[in-house]
Amino acid sequence: MELLLLGLVGALAWKLYKLWRTPHDAPLRSVTLCLLCATLSYPIAMPGGATGVDTVAGHGAAKLVQNVLLIVSMYFLMCFYLYSAADEEASRRRANKEAVAVVAVVVVVTLAAVSVPHEVFAGSFSTADMTIPQIAVFYGGAGCYLTYVLGLAARWTRTYARMSRRPHATGLWMAAVGLGAMAVACAIRAVIVAVRWADIEVPQRLMAAVAFLLVASILLFTAGITYSGVRARVSSSKLWLQHRRDYRRLAALWELLAEAFPDNVLPPASSSAHDRRRARGVHRRYHRRIVEIRDGLVAISPYLLVDDTGITAPDADSDELAARLRRASARIVEGAPVPRRAVPLAMTLGSDRAADVKQLIAVSDALVTDHATPLTIKEAPC
Repeated sequence: MELLLLGLVGALAWKLYKLWRTPHDAPLRSVTLCLLCATLSYPIAMPGGATGVDTVAGHGAAKLVQNVLLIVSMYFLMCFYLYSAADEEASRRRANKEAVAVVAVVVVVTLAAVSVPHEVFAGSFSTADMTIPQIAVFYGGAGCYLTYVLGLAARWTRTYARMSRRPHATGLWMAAVGLGAMAVACAIRAVIVAVRWADIEVPQRLMAAVAFLLVASILLFTAGITYSGVRARVSSSKLWLQHRRDYRRLAALWELLAEAFPDNVLPPASSSAHDRRRARGVHRRYHRRIVEIRDGLVAISPYLLVDDTGITAPDADSDELAARLRRASARIVEGAPVPRRAVPLAMTLGSDRAADVKQLIAVSDALVTDHATPLTIKEAPC
């Protein structure tokens, strides 16, 4: 139970964050409300929560509130799929019709619960006396509605999974399997209610297996609906770490060029607090450093001479180019005139941006291994 609650809380927190960013997204709002109702129902089902609710609202109120929350969560799950459809007006009409149905189910199970003595309503699904019609209606009505919604949701999810690509398809297939398993578990529970209503004994192992299937399927469903988002965040974190690492490794090359050509360093962000905060982001600082290094290499290229004869080496390796950059920077700092004949950059650029940055990092690493006098221009650490 604790693992299930933890999974629901994690999924709810993720959806609340996304809803905070896009508050007018109807499908997202529906799935968030679904997770909220499901999350609230499980603490009430725990002994401490049930006792507290029963103490305040009367004996048996906790069980009723828990089941009503589960029924309402299934309604919002259906709304998520309805609002995800292309026809917004038709989806809204269907959602209103389903709202009438869920209100009817809630009224029926509530009347069934309050029409029996509290001591009869006590106990769990496995110990309740299903020969009492109200008890059978309470559990059977809720089970049938859950089976109906979960079955439809599993079918819709399977359809969307076939239309999607990875990683979204993977998460949708996980959610579809979880929803289908939940529908099967609820259907079995409804059959068990009918069998026990006929006063036929049902093995406890079977009911325990159904309960385990229900918990496992809910965990699988919550994992499925958060899979693509979690995977995107993992990929984003990897990119953040890579940019942070590359930013630091480019520091030596940037410092050398910034000392030679300080005017190439881009001005700081505006006085706006929002702009300053965005400018401190790792990705912006990384791309800014790449731009400043490129500008510096263009400016220093006329000075990249092997000797005073003006001979250049376009195919120079990283170590040689690092040494030549160091000598060229020293000449610029000393005030050497610009050579009359501009020469091309003595560096073979990569076929794409990633290859280009990789070569710039190699040159910067070569500068680090050079035991020349360290430079003094610094930038705030990333």
